[in-house]
Amino acid sequence: MKKSGFILLAALFAQAASAHITLDQAKAPAGSYQKLTFKVGHGCDGSATHTLTVILPETVSGAKPMPKAGWKIDTVIENLSTPYTSHGKTISRDVREVSWSGGPLPDAYYDEFSIQVKLPDTAGKLAFKVLQLCEKGRLDWVEVPAEGQSGKSLKTPAPVLELVNHPEAEHHH
Repeated sequence: MKKSGFILLAALFAQAASAHITLDQAKAPAGSYQKLTFKVGHGCDGSATHTLTVILPETVSGAKPMPKAGWKIDTVIENLSTPYTSHGKTISRDVREVSWSGGPLPDAYYDEFSIQVKLPDTAGKLAFKVLQLCEKGRLDWVEVPAEGQSGKSLKTPAPVLELVNHPEAEHHH
């Protein structure tokens, strides 16, 4: 294949990859406080996005969504199967879902939605299921790759964050 053909093919794959909802960062230190930014690159079959819901894994705690002008934030708080301690207090209920509604975000535009969270102490991969509701239709970004499987083969993959061991996870929030 000629070099220019390869570059064109790479550009097309990059566009396809950006069509999913992705996390701004692929890796983060286990046990750290992190700002997770979900990037939305398109609507649903050409229609504008009006609601985005992020479903948090049980091991993620202390979620605080970032406000966005023109969008309303709602959270779902549920009982935890395993309470945790934060700043000397036992937490038995926590945010499990964050939704932004309003907008709208036209299909021709891109935007980002952020949440600050405390990540679990154990290294591994975390999938964040995301529901995208549009003026016409919806996309549920909920497919999680099986162990050893690449998420590239999935039609609607959930954004995945890889937690890595970090000897000095920082406590910033």
